[in-house]
Amino acid sequence: MTAPIPRDIPDLPVIPGRRTNLMPSSAPAGAVAPPVRRPLVAAYRLLLALAALAAVTVEILLGSPTRVLSHFAIQSTLLLAVVTLASARRARTARRPLPAALTGATLLYVVAAALLHHVLLADATPAYTMTGPAGTADLTGPAGTLAALAPPTLHTALPIAAVLDWLLLSQPTRMRLAHAAAWLLYPTAYLAFTLAHGQLLPAGPARHLYPFQDTDQHGYQYVLGVSLLLLVTLYCLALVLIAVDRTRPGPLRLGAKTGFRLQPPVG
Repeated sequence: MTAPIPRDIPDLPVIPGRRTNLMPSSAPAGAVAPPVRRPLVAAYRLLLALAALAAVTVEILLGSPTRVLSHFAIQSTLLLAVVTLASARRARTARRPLPAALTGATLLYVVAAALLHHVLLADATPAYTMTGPAGTADLTGPAGTLAALAPPTLHTALPIAAVLDWLLLSQPTRMRLAHAAAWLLYPTAYLAFTLAHGQLLPAGPARHLYPFQDTDQHGYQYVLGVSLLLLVTLYCLALVLIAVDRTRPGPLRLGAKTGFRLQPPVG
């Protein structure tokens, strides 16, 4: 019979050149996960980016490029096109997603621009257009059709498509509460720019970008109050975005293809 192996061998020296404890790894989980290519997701995002660029191009061709590009909806749509193109490339090549601060800000601005249009601008009198009242008055044929399709694409179709992409096709990115305050920096600067823009230009229909910023008609107290209310609403919307991101499930695996392939058995 053999003697039982003791659990602890006393006075056993440490083997030179070896560690007795395991060091914690600094590699993220994504570094050891198999890469996944998602061609269908990449195609969806590519179409979304192209539609955003097309809608912005139509608006620029119909009006003054400087005035059109000064609108928040146009700027947020251009940001959506750039971010979505980058996300499409990463989905196609199985790379890590874009930072949560960037994708969250893009979605927040696009949704906020859409809500601003439908709540404050859609029923404005006179009718609100980014190209001016004479931009689409005399257009007929294909040009008139494009001019009629561009606004609903910008203010309705693209924001809905961006939200669906985020909810169904994007991985939860664990957004932080600090992002909500950081996302307000650009809208705050933009509101200050538009208020100064309206005060520096001479009186006329093109003086103010938005009807609710007309200080001659509404007064400074009303304009500043609406601007502050917009910033508070945007901050609350950012908090809702962060809360949904922390509770939503993972994305749908449309067209997912892993980077590893099993070879058929030999023989």
